[in-house]
Amino acid sequence: MATRRSFLLGSACSVALIKALPALADTAGPDLQTIHVLNRLGFGPTPGDVAHIQQIGIDRYIDEQLHPAAISEPPELAQRLAALDTLRLDPIQLFVQYGPQLPILNGGVKPTPEEAKARRERARIIAQQASWARVWRALYSPRQLQEAMVDFWYNHFNVFAAKGLDHLWIGHFESTAIRPYALGHFRDLVQATAHHPAMLFYLDNQLNTQPGSPGAKGEQTGINENYARELMELHTLGVNGGYTQDDVIALAHILTGWGLDRPAFRIGAGAGFRFDPSRHDFTAKTFLGHPIAPGGEEQGIAAIDILVRSPATARHISLQLAQYFVADNPPPALVDRLTQRFSQTDGDITAVLKALFTSREFRDSAGQKYKTPYQYVLSAARAAGTAVNNPRPLLGTMARLGMPLYFCPTPDGYKNTEDAWLSPDATTLRVGFATGLGRGVLPLKNPPTPDDQPGNAMAAAPNSQAPNMAAPQLVSQQNEPAAPKGDPLDPAPLQALLGPILSPHTLSAIAESPPELQAALILGSPDFMRR
Repeated sequence: MATRRSFLLGSACSVALIKALPALADTAGPDLQTIHVLNRLGFGPTPGDVAHIQQIGIDRYIDEQLHPAAISEPPELAQRLAALDTLRLDPIQLFVQYGPQLPILNGGVKPTPEEAKARRERARIIAQQASWARVWRALYSPRQLQEAMVDFWYNHFNVFAAKGLDHLWIGHFESTAIRPYALGHFRDLVQATAHHPAMLFYLDNQLNTQPGSPGAKGEQTGINENYARELMELHTLGVNGGYTQDDVIALAHILTGWGLDRPAFRIGAGAGFRFDPSRHDFTAKTFLGHPIAPGGEEQGIAAIDILVRSPATARHISLQLAQYFVADNPPPALVDRLTQRFSQTDGDITAVLKALFTSREFRDSAGQKYKTPYQYVLSAARAAGTAVNNPRPLLGTMARLGMPLYFCPTPDGYKNTEDAWLSPDATTLRVGFATGLGRGVLPLKNPPTPDDQPGNAMAAAPNSQAPNMAAPQLVSQQNEPAAPKGDPLDPAPLQALLGPILSPHTLSAIAESPPELQAALILGSPDFMRR
């Protein structure tokens, strides 16, 4: 369990992070294209980002973002992340320390109901720390495109934290199966997610067993098609990707035996994946018209290679990238070019994104995308420049807006289109958040203690080994510990930063409003809700 000291990094970290960003005061205001690039490649402009682009130019900035390893991270951000100790544990360690207390791990003694409940409560810290890490990286990392792609790919390969053991593994899934490959080759992403226990558990492939095989027993007695179907429909080919039900069945047989390393759970270290030959169908198969030779785990690896190199996959991924970065209904000609680039480079994500960002369609698309709750909340905090030692109000706002981090229950993830998020009620909630941020009343500066349990509060579920996260309690400001009010935001720097996107109507409303309301009007304006 993390100590109180590990959380109380204090305002010094935020001050250092904010001071590390160059000031905008001595530079000309940003132009629309600068704001557009910062809105799309990351989570919105800060004065430091604007100054950096003005110094090196948009094209060089995009090239920098496409190669994040060359961008130095602030030491203060590393300090924050180092305090989140669950992020350093592998899946088996997470299971042993926070999972259900198996009698074999407890000297043969079965835990009491009270002990089991306490252990479930203790496990909440994993989702909490993963959420904090994601928010702090999005706010403070200069590798903004990498953070945007982590958001994109986690959503693409969504895992629901509330399903069974997955609350133990979502942070590790993101840090080892998503983040390292976010700008790499698509094949590596699919292989990494396919082998991770979080995905195997979420989509039930850990149950997938050849009927009548030596290992067929208990829950693992038959074919489970869930992962095979979603691997094709969502992760690779797309719903109209040309596969049939026969292909779903064939892929399910190919993936039999891919599951969890349950014996290692009793040892306490490891990646959590295990290929169990006693549950596998070793026979030859035909998949998408391709012969798959008799074999073991290599059959699944070969099937994934067929999927990621399919022209349907190239188009499906290109369409999704164009929708995320350009428009809800992206121009077909752009999707065609991205598809060609994907195929030419064997799924090189960086190469595809470079083609996207240098396209006229991208450059001309400013304001065409409506921010998701995740993007809106983060961009408002970045523009405000307020120190965020306590991410809880930001995470709570995302949840109230219908986008709790790591808690999308369906495998297709959250939508990123305007019709999914624009409504009168949601707009009212966004304006309320903007008002609290503008007035300086959100308790962001004081670091939360471990007992505060930021993020999605989760009550213990009866007769379950995991916290009940199916309906997370949405955090409100009233649940926060007492904290001194912050300073209201100065609207002048905000208007200087965001001026190019503010309409004449918004500017007129700002000018006619009292100074104490002007920052809220900027952050709650329809202009700011778009990117």
